[in-house]
Amino acid sequence: MKRAVIAPDANVPPIEVQHEPWPGRDHLIDGAHTYVRETPGRGEGAEPALYVHGLGGSAQNWTDLADVLADRLDGQAIDLPGFGRSEPSRRYTIPAMADRVISWIEYAGRGPVHLFGNSLGGAVSVYVAGKRPELVRTLTLISPAMPFVDPRRSRHGRLVPLLAIPRADRLAVRALARMTPSQLVDQVIENCWADPSTVTELRRAEAVAELEYRMSLPWHADAYVRSFRGLVSSFIRAYLPGSGSLWRLAAHVTAPTLVVWGKQDKLVDVRLAPQVARTIPDSRLLILDKVGHLGQMEAPRAVARAVVGMLDEIAPYIGADVDDTPSGATPATAEPQPG
Repeated sequence: MKRAVIAPDANVPPIEVQHEPWPGRDHLIDGAHTYVRETPGRGEGAEPALYVHGLGGSAQNWTDLADVLADRLDGQAIDLPGFGRSEPSRRYTIPAMADRVISWIEYAGRGPVHLFGNSLGGAVSVYVAGKRPELVRTLTLISPAMPFVDPRRSRHGRLVPLLAIPRADRLAVRALARMTPSQLVDQVIENCWADPSTVTELRRAEAVAELEYRMSLPWHADAYVRSFRGLVSSFIRAYLPGSGSLWRLAAHVTAPTLVVWGKQDKLVDVRLAPQVARTIPDSRLLILDKVGHLGQMEAPRAVARAVVGMLDEIAPYIGADVDDTPSGATPATAEPQPG
């Protein structure tokens, strides 16, 4: 683990106007309809990137970060099965979701990619990078949902008993039906943002509109509950023998990795951040003050500066069979900048 390199502010463009969600298309991957949004690279030689959202999220969660990184990266953001505009899946385990991401990278023919994952998407990205290292050029994890033992350290912990209840999906449907999309969005903002007042009216309105669409789909609640169950199951397996442990896979990640965590994360305790960074061999750690669970949305430019710093750091070593990077430094801590 070493300190994240923060690129100069001038190296990352300002967010002058918040971009609307990037356009996307439906693709048939392994017989399943998968929706992918595109953020075309603006710079010559922009390299392929793939963004993977968290539990309950969608490709829209990456709108701002993909925008500010477009000078360097040609971005795609995938809707995981059952979320956004992608069709549901028969399985919602971490390996199943990782298989979909792997299938997309292979189908698109863009690998190796700069892979980004937030929360659940972070766990999925660790699985992809650990199992298929040749597909991942760099890895950026933003508050990844890596296994931890004490559920009281997450606001999601109160949902764990739900997993033991038969037909929990039906209970979830009834609970969701009692709340409006606007109420659910406000609940997500309260849980995920360090300062909910920083959410713009545009982004809130987009989230409400998307949730109205998703709540009209018959698989909406089922996908959420079963994905949460799959995530908790991965926590249990992480401390059992076998090759499927996310911690064991993290230890085998070979890609240069940036670990970003919000100091005020209410869903995945920031105290997990050093463990993640220490486990991944070539890692950099950045802890952002005044940021919660969605660093890519709350502080996109701060995250982008760390990403650009990593890209600049490793550029001389791309393609070289040497490891001449510094080690043993302490994690960087920074406050997010506006926008």
